[in-house]
Amino acid sequence: MYQYRKYIVRHLVHSTLLITLSLTSIVWLTQALRFIDFIVNQGVSIMVFLQLTLLLVPSLVLMILPPALFCSVLFVYNKLKIDSELIVMQAAGLSKWRLAIPAVQVATGVTILAYCIALYLQPVSYSRFRDMQSFLRNNYVSLLLQEGVFSNPVPGLTVFIRERTKNGVLHGILVHDNRSPEATVTMMAEEAKLVETPEGPRFLLLNGNRQEVHNGKLSFLTFQNYTMDISLYTHAASARPPDVQEMFLSDLLTTDSNLTPQENQKRYAEGQQRILWPAYSLTLTMVALAVLLSGQFNRRGHWQRIAIAAALCVVIVFTEIGLRGLMASHPPIVIVAYLNLLVPCLIAWWALGDHTSLILSPRGRGQGEGAVAT
Repeated sequence: MYQYRKYIVRHLVHSTLLITLSLTSIVWLTQALRFIDFIVNQGVSIMVFLQLTLLLVPSLVLMILPPALFCSVLFVYNKLKIDSELIVMQAAGLSKWRLAIPAVQVATGVTILAYCIALYLQPVSYSRFRDMQSFLRNNYVSLLLQEGVFSNPVPGLTVFIRERTKNGVLHGILVHDNRSPEATVTMMAEEAKLVETPEGPRFLLLNGNRQEVHNGKLSFLTFQNYTMDISLYTHAASARPPDVQEMFLSDLLTTDSNLTPQENQKRYAEGQQRILWPAYSLTLTMVALAVLLSGQFNRRGHWQRIAIAAALCVVIVFTEIGLRGLMASHPPIVIVAYLNLLVPCLIAWWALGDHTSLILSPRGRGQGEGAVAT
């Protein structure tokens, strides 16, 4: 690879990584705050919380990659132009298209990475995220195992646990069931364990008593062990319907006769979105290059061209977002979505011009790139 290409590629990669990391961190933080109630209200540990929220990172990276690359191209090429480095390269005989090749190479790599995320990593990670989220919200462990807190897993049921040991044994248990006012039940036990049986989850109480008030009469029972069925308070995570974001492309583009036409259209729109969005890395890069590499050099800066490129990017991206919703209700709109992707890219390719310089004679190569390849 020629030295000028390595130089530009290195700057583009560093800038893209920095912008992607920064934007992903900010968006991840805002998304993670939505699940802070798992720590505050359900006693989930920090490690479990991080594991849950980090499963969102592939989806966030996929969303951020094309705009991040666009910003990187604007920054790097504008800096090269202000520092007169592009002027020197052009004076050495490099055409606009050859100056654009490093950015196109980086955009191609980013597009491939985005497709890997969209077609495999995102559905896998999001499926695990949904499973874990459902488990934490519905499973009895996350609701009952809170030390020193009066928990209310369901209305009318109160559970208090004084202490929990590392081996899973609970101490100082109080369970008050007031869901049926005619038969209020209070149970206290020295120890307890949460066990999973073929019939469902059970709360095993050891060395305690059970007090029930029924129609104004109190019944008192002492026990060495008592099994409390809590399967009514839990829901199996495996029973949840699949979300479109956790489905693979082959499933999204396959019509399911068991679903309504609206649901099939929604899956079809998501499948087309998986195909379209990663390719915007290349389209937005081409648009940025066409705007920045056109026109005359100005030492006072090129903020007008940066503003034009940014405006075009906003129009393209927001059009894509609008078409995404329309595809779910009107599938033929997918043609317009592909035009929104391809037309700006083709126009930018034409604006860069001098495509015949891609194939230079040995003499032309020596006069052009060879001058800056050393």
